[in-house]
Amino acid sequence: MRIISGKFKSRRLKATPPAGIRPTSDKLKESVFNILGASIEGATFLDGCAGMGGIGIEAISRGAALVYFVDQSRKACHIIRENLKSLGVERGFKILEMDLIKALDVFDTPFDIAFLDPPYEREDLYEAFLNRFGSDPLLAPDGLLIIEHSKRKKLPSAAGHLRQTRSLVQGDAALAFYRA
Repeated sequence: MRIISGKFKSRRLKATPPAGIRPTSDKLKESVFNILGASIEGATFLDGCAGMGGIGIEAISRGAALVYFVDQSRKACHIIRENLKSLGVERGFKILEMDLIKALDVFDTPFDIAFLDPPYEREDLYEAFLNRFGSDPLLAPDGLLIIEHSKRKKLPSAAGHLRQTRSLVQGDAALAFYRA
């Protein structure tokens, strides 16, 4: 895993994921951040089901003001801390080692961008996350929710006050983009 662009461009991250963690491919990560463009600068960003933290670290590299990493795996959170330490990142992030649904109760600020990457086989999580984001004020007024999922799973076109505005399929993965 590497950082695609920004102040840490081309730096490598610890690349041995613990069992059960599927990192977002560099190609898909590059596509996400090409779509986001300058909107990442100064953003409050959520890397939910963060795994090794590659998405959130890319957001930091590209100028996000604050990145929340949430993962319930102790090993994953340890890897995120190690990667941030190796880059010399000391502030502008928070790591929550807990279930994402429970973590959503903790946040007191809306996200400009929320990227969620739950395990593909956990269909219950997709529904739960869409219900929460579609009913609670978790996104800023012009906020964006991005959900990575298997290309074999079709996510709903709407959830509460959210509407799917875009989708992208790349390899075995797909992304669904939602806005209020």
